[in-house]
Amino acid sequence: HVQLVESGGGSVQVGGSLRLSCVTSGDTIGRYCMGWFRQIPDKEREGVAGIESDGSTSYADSVKGRFTISQDSAKNILYLQMNSLKAEDTAMYYCAAGRPMIPAYLRPADYHVWGQGTQVTVS
Repeated sequence: HVQLVESGGGSVQVGGSLRLSCVTSGDTIGRYCMGWFRQIPDKEREGVAGIESDGSTSYADSVKGRFTISQDSAKNILYLQMNSLKAEDTAMYYCAAGRPMIPAYLRPADYHVWGQGTQVTVS
């Protein structure tokens, strides 16, 4: 089955940029809907961005216009380009794979494979 490994997190100043990567193995990325989620302590995990096998994308309102999700199907890598970062973007970021009925909802419960997470700190 598919396995996911995130990288690219770190510390950045407000207004800066980061690009997260999620390397997939064990299966073809195009067979799944892929998503980025984030979580801070004591809060529920929330959807950030999703991409379907046909390339359709969805974004949380809080990141629209600042974040871009993309995938390289040949390399089996999922990306999240994050620009104009804000302090409230600070969180652990996870990539996930699933087959949600309505991908635009970005519901964590619809995704069944998760990476280990990468920390993003904006200050």
